[in-house]
Amino acid sequence: MLLDTYGRVATDLRVSLTDRCNLRCTYCMPEEGLQWLAKPELLTDDEIVRLIRIATTDLGVTEVRFTGGEPLLRPGLTGIVARCAELEPRPRMSLTTNGIGLERTATALREAGLDRVNVSLDTLDPETFQRMTRRKRHDDVLRGLAAAREAGLTPVKVNAVLMPGLNDQEAPELLEWALEEGYELRFIEQMPLDAQHGWQRDGMITAGDILESLRTRFTLTPERQEERGSAPAERWLVDGGPQRVGVIASVTRPFCRACDRTRLTADGQVRTCLFATEESDLRGALRGGASDAEIAALWRKAMWGKKAGAGIDDPSFVQPQRPMSAIGG
Repeated sequence: MLLDTYGRVATDLRVSLTDRCNLRCTYCMPEEGLQWLAKPELLTDDEIVRLIRIATTDLGVTEVRFTGGEPLLRPGLTGIVARCAELEPRPRMSLTTNGIGLERTATALREAGLDRVNVSLDTLDPETFQRMTRRKRHDDVLRGLAAAREAGLTPVKVNAVLMPGLNDQEAPELLEWALEEGYELRFIEQMPLDAQHGWQRDGMITAGDILESLRTRFTLTPERQEERGSAPAERWLVDGGPQRVGVIASVTRPFCRACDRTRLTADGQVRTCLFATEESDLRGALRGGASDAEIAALWRKAMWGKKAGAGIDDPSFVQPQRPMSAIGG
């Protein structure tokens, strides 16, 4: 198992398949994009599947989330999913995506073995979408969401980040829309993971702000703590349920004590936390001829050194140099 010194066990693996993205969200990267990883630096399909196999068979991982960048830009995605679906024990697999391209891939991904998707959508207004992402792709995302639902990639979860002066008043509207469409909406506090390092805590929309806005239109009943488990989202029943809304308060109400995640970057580095400033190299071991047992031992060692928390509230906190697109969400 992947145990740390605080008694936490990592059973949820986040796998970044690429650092590339076809949007330029203002809270993630500059308009001109970033210097992408060169192809030789990226893990191959075989290397990704091998690491997931080691994680599931030797290290106790039961959940695999494919992320990016934008994972739908990975040419071998469907094949990777299909191969991982054949593993014993089989991990439960999900995908975090911006939804562009999901309309044409949802059915194939479901048939390959993908269980569900998380789709990022911050606004219902196409013009606001363009200002936030610097792309005119709002309709593509909506069609991708519908395709995922029709393909059975459920529950379809929608992730939304609220930004001051852009979409900060949209929380009730987004929730009403999600309830009508049958999606599970989760608001995520903006985190200090932008490539520009422009994040300011005193300018962010907090979980408290979001809940206050939602309560102007809905009655929210807190979900019981035992139902949350290690999930990052605090959830509320909406108007008595059964539908829910979630808030991931990574900054103001961090959930580090219950964290069960381990992360693998697109270039084969283990990260113990989104906000970690150190990484452990598995790609070098893979390409150097290491055995499965040796790789598993390296992975265990990396996770044993996981810190107690992200440290955002600590005056000494330093934002990671690698942006979200390189780390994997």
